[in-house]
Amino acid sequence: MAVSRALRRLLRIRSLEEEQRRLALESAIGELNRLEHALAATAEQDRRGRRLVEVSARSGELPDRLAGLEETRAATRHAAALAPRIAMVEFDVATLRQEFLGKRVERRQAETLIRETEARDAIEAGRHGQQALDDWYRFRLHRAETGAEPDHPATPAHATAGNERTAKET
Repeated sequence: MAVSRALRRLLRIRSLEEEQRRLALESAIGELNRLEHALAATAEQDRRGRRLVEVSARSGELPDRLAGLEETRAATRHAAALAPRIAMVEFDVATLRQEFLGKRVERRQAETLIRETEARDAIEAGRHGQQALDDWYRFRLHRAETGAEPDHPATPAHATAGNERTAKET
């Protein structure tokens, strides 16, 4: 049985669905990376604010100290706002990864079905070819045992019989 068009169409659909899931996963991973970079920038802002407070404590500059404290507070607020968003995106990434892997399994199952069907078809075709060769060889042996002359491809059996009849009539 040949691979049906429906099965090939199913494989195509599974491949497209897998590709869509892969793209959605890559997009979510990109978003997660962007948020993690923003969190790293926030940590750097916090370090800068602490250094500014430290330097201003040595120099006695009140505006630098206030600016450092404000940078530290802003970094803390920003980190607090990013944390739940990062957790939510991490959950989305995990969900999308599971969906992607599920679609990959479905596509591979369809590919396996098609490969198995093609392998069965190839085996069956080989069997039919071998059966035809076996039949031809048995027929040839049977003719040799009964004493019948083998047919020559250039002169079919019915043409030879017609020539004998013409020779008897003359």
